[in-house]
Amino acid sequence: MAMDLTGRDRVRVMFPDHLGLARGKYLPAHLAPKGTGHCATLYGLGYDRSMIPAPGSYLLEGLIDVDATMDPATLRPGWEDDITAVAVADLDMHGEPYPYSARHVLKQAIAEWAALGYSVQVGVELEAYLLEPDKGAPGGWKRFENPRAMVYGTGIGNDPTGIIDDIMVMANRCGFRTESINAEFDESQYELTLEYGDALQVADDIFLFRVMARELALAKGYDMTFLGKPFAELSGTGVHVNVSFLDADGNNALIDEGDPDGLSALARQAIAGLCAHHQALTAVTAPTVNAYRRLQPAQLSGYWANWGLDHRCVANRVPAARGAGTRIENRIADGAVNVHTAIAAVLTAARLGVVGNLDCPPAETGDGFEEVNTDVCAASNLSEALDQLEADTTFTQALGQDLVDNYVANKRHEWDRYIAAEGSFDGEQPPTAWELNEYMRYH
Repeated sequence: MAMDLTGRDRVRVMFPDHLGLARGKYLPAHLAPKGTGHCATLYGLGYDRSMIPAPGSYLLEGLIDVDATMDPATLRPGWEDDITAVAVADLDMHGEPYPYSARHVLKQAIAEWAALGYSVQVGVELEAYLLEPDKGAPGGWKRFENPRAMVYGTGIGNDPTGIIDDIMVMANRCGFRTESINAEFDESQYELTLEYGDALQVADDIFLFRVMARELALAKGYDMTFLGKPFAELSGTGVHVNVSFLDADGNNALIDEGDPDGLSALARQAIAGLCAHHQALTAVTAPTVNAYRRLQPAQLSGYWANWGLDHRCVANRVPAARGAGTRIENRIADGAVNVHTAIAAVLTAARLGVVGNLDCPPAETGDGFEEVNTDVCAASNLSEALDQLEADTTFTQALGQDLVDNYVANKRHEWDRYIAAEGSFDGEQPPTAWELNEYMRYH
C-alpha cells in the first residue's frame, strides 16, 4: 500500500534480520528517504546478545555499517499513532545489495522464476497463541485461558479480550489485506491469513503484520506467540506458504485441464523439487531448537518429504481448488521463521525441480499418521538439520551461499548454547525453560 508522507512526522523503517526479527529506526519524515546506517555486526548477534564473527557480520573487520534504504512502495500508515508511517527497508553495503539480507535473497528467487517466464504469487497462513502474563512461567507468559474457544470459532466467545478483532480492524486500516481470521484448533490459538498476491509484497506484509499483531496485544497487557511449539500438550503453530506461478499471459501455470489431477508438468516438477530438497528446506524454515518439537510424525507439520491432493498430513499439499486457485501449499515452517527466507527457500526448491526436470513422486494416499509413502523426513534436531542443509550444496548455492553461511554459523552457536544449558535434545519432550526464555519474547 504505497502512500506519501503528507501529515506524517516520522517513518518507522524496519527490515528482517537473520533471525527474522524486525530491526530498524524511527526517522523524521524529511530524512527517511535518505535511509540510515546500521552496524552489520547485527548479523552475528544471537537472541542473548552474544556476538560471533559470522560471515557478513564484520565483527573482526571494524563492525562496519550496512545501509537501510526505505522502499517507497512499502510505505503504509502505522498502527502506533496517526503521525507514523511504516516502511520495509532494503539493505546495501558499498552501493551493492547486502547478500546476507533475506529480502535481497527473496528478490533473487523471484527474479530466477521471472527468467523462466513466470511471475510468482504467494499466500501465507499464520497461526499464533494469545498469552497473558505469568511471572512464574518460563518466558514470563502463559497461554490465555479461554474455555469457550473452539476450532473455526468467531465472536466474543473466542475473542473475549477483543484483541483479535482489534488486529483485523487495524490491519485493514493499515492496508494489510486480510483474507480470514478465526480461532484455530486449541484454546486461544488463532489463524490469521492475508490475501494472495505478489510474492515480495506478501512477504513484506506478513513481516509487518506479525509485528503489528504482537504490539496491539502488548498494548492491552497481553502478548501473542508464533513460536512453533510453546506448549507440550497443545498443537504447534505453523506458517503455510502457498505458491503459484503466472505465465506471460497471466494464466496460472500449474493447471493442465487434460491431466487427471488438473496439474501441469510444471506443477509436478515444482512438487518434485520441494520433495527432493525437503531436508535442506526444513533447516531454514524450522529455524530454532524448539521447531523440532513441532516437527514430529503424525503432527500435520510437514515432517515427511511427501505431497498429496487435498491432504493435510503431507509437507506439500495441493488444495482442491483448481483454475486460478490452483496452488502448492508448503507446510513445514513455523512462526519463528524469517518469512522472506521461507518464501525464497520454497521458491528455490520448487525451481530446482523445474530446471532439473525432476520426476514427481507418487501422491500420498496413506493416512499420513501411521501410513506414509516415503522414509525421508525432517531432522530430529536443529544440529542435524544444519548438517543436512550444508550437504545439499545444489540448494544452498541456488538459495544464496552467503545467506546460508551466515545462517549456519549463527544457528550452530545457538545450538551450542542450548546444549551447554540442557545437555541433550529429545523432540518428544516438553519445551525447556531455556527455549521459552530464549525465544518466546521475540517470537
